[in-house]
Amino acid sequence: MRNAILKILETNCRLSTKDIAKMLGTDEATVASSIKSLEDERIIVSYGALINWEKTDEEVVSALIDVKVIPQRDVGFDQVAERIQRYPEVKALYLMSGSYDLSVLVEGKSLKEVSKFVAEKLASIDNVQSTVTHFVLKKYKQDGIIFEDKEDDLRQVVTP
Repeated sequence: MRNAILKILETNCRLSTKDIAKMLGTDEATVASSIKSLEDERIIVSYGALINWEKTDEEVVSALIDVKVIPQRDVGFDQVAERIQRYPEVKALYLMSGSYDLSVLVEGKSLKEVSKFVAEKLASIDNVQSTVTHFVLKKYKQDGIIFEDKEDDLRQVVTP
């Protein structure tokens, strides 16, 4: 039941406990109790909306930054990751396999702002060996949601 609730909330967190209960064939109190438990255990960490900022007048620049780190004895990459995650510009942070150790998603109001963050804050952290910045030019899909879902034109083409 808990996983079913999680999948429903992941798709649409605005559904009421009453609606979720109907979908699962159970009572509202059971759903409410399960959700409360999931929140207390920090399995459900946050609720939010996915915004397509390109359709607003707000300027948002996103960058994916690959970070190479010298791991520290007894803490590995955790100490550097804990420091990086505290910056408000950092929207996501992942430990990766491959050529780079950490992948950081950063957002700012301009290319200059993001570049300044990388140069002055991220690259200057102890044990950060190098960074490679990739600016996001356009988002097509995020969190399983397609931003520009164009309907196919199913009309038959007629030529003279």
